[in-house]
Amino acid sequence: MRKIVIGILIVCLYCIPFVYFSMHQDFANRSMHGYLTMIVVTSLLAFFGKLFSNSIPLIIGNILSVIISFYFISEMTVNERWGGYFKPLTPYQLLILVSFFNLIPQFFSLKLANRYKKGNKHNVNL
Repeated sequence: MRKIVIGILIVCLYCIPFVYFSMHQDFANRSMHGYLTMIVVTSLLAFFGKLFSNSIPLIIGNILSVIISFYFISEMTVNERWGGYFKPLTPYQLLILVSFFNLIPQFFSLKLANRYKKGNKHNVNL
């Protein structure tokens, strides 16, 4: 039961449109801090998700985050001029690219969580 609740919580936290917020921070403030925050938060979510649950909520959460970011980016391209800012890419191409590259630190977080879980199992058995 605990794993299910934690899995649902992880999916809900992943529903934050991380890529959209990062791109909006970049566009509005000309700052890359949004991308760094996205990497840190999603890596922590991946670590704790794998540590206390399994990988299924992480997969679902990443897909939902991309879909929700896509929705907000489509709203912003209608209301503001994002099209020319992220040249040579369109905002949608940047969404896909950033979402893909954001999976890399999450993958390392998953590996770290697996290593941590295995280390704790050996210490408990001693």
